[in-house]
Amino acid sequence: MEERIVDNNELQTDSFEKNIRPQTLEEYIGQKELTENLKIFIEAAKIRNESLDHVLLYGPPGLGKTTLSHIIANELGVNIKTASGPSIEKSGDLAAILSTLEPGDVLFIDEIHRMPKYIEEILYPAMEDFVIDLILNSDGKSRTIKIDLPPFTLIGATTRTGDISSPLRDRFGIVSKLNYYSEEELLQIVLRTSRVLDMKITEEAALLIAQRCRKTPRIANRLFKRIRDFALVRNCYEITKPLTLEALERLKVDEYGLDAIDIEYISSLITKFNGGPVGVETIATSIGEEPSTIEDVVEPFLLQEGFIKRTPRGRVATDKSYEHLKISHNKSLF
Repeated sequence: MEERIVDNNELQTDSFEKNIRPQTLEEYIGQKELTENLKIFIEAAKIRNESLDHVLLYGPPGLGKTTLSHIIANELGVNIKTASGPSIEKSGDLAAILSTLEPGDVLFIDEIHRMPKYIEEILYPAMEDFVIDLILNSDGKSRTIKIDLPPFTLIGATTRTGDISSPLRDRFGIVSKLNYYSEEELLQIVLRTSRVLDMKITEEAALLIAQRCRKTPRIANRLFKRIRDFALVRNCYEITKPLTLEALERLKVDEYGLDAIDIEYISSLITKFNGGPVGVETIATSIGEEPSTIEDVVEPFLLQEGFIKRTPRGRVATDKSYEHLKISHNKSLF
């Protein structure tokens, strides 16, 4: 996601993502309990003729937090402005964003957990009372000015809800977790992507993608895109199971959906550190990845699928990891 402020019509991060992104809650596949609740909250806000309460969406990457934010704006019939937490470095940055909002608009802040704490404090009165207090310094003197804001809805997205301070978290009226998707939901997502992009796929092939996409729609669509490349180069007008199997093998995505980084992670954990326990920083250094990437992208799925476990002393490889890599070990160690 670009670290700049854009309106809903300017968000052009990737035409592929834009084409396949659903625009309404009816089109959205999965997260049924969350979307049903959102329908009620949005309808109630419309009946009251008020802005929707602030929304915090959290969960692993790729589950649809950004998509849901745009859908909420569409359902409310308002504009959406977007920013990312790390890009808001000064109080003036936040003031510039907030001053562009119209009544009822949605402000979406991705990676809100990475927003500086002193920026959070400026955001508190903006969320509660729709005002911001800015301290201006000139000629060695400081003065405070108050800026009134129109009612708006802040939607924060994060992969690390624990990194958000309690005062900020408590100011969100709607806090929702996005969960991993079922195989059937992912199958429907792949088939929908096939229709939107006008590239036929057999149900067997679509199911294979659904089984190997780490229960994540973004990865399912990414795999579809790459497999589509194989089909186009070979003048195939339909993605078949044999073609999909070949493409996934060349992409190094195995039957569990583990890719090269996942395999390197659990292999390093087993062969270099005797299966653990070992700290995430040490593992990250051993495979040349950032600890944040390991914690946000790699580990959630490995934990979900039981390949690793967290202990007070560090990460530990489970029997499933040893079996998957076909490495024997002394089970008494665990």
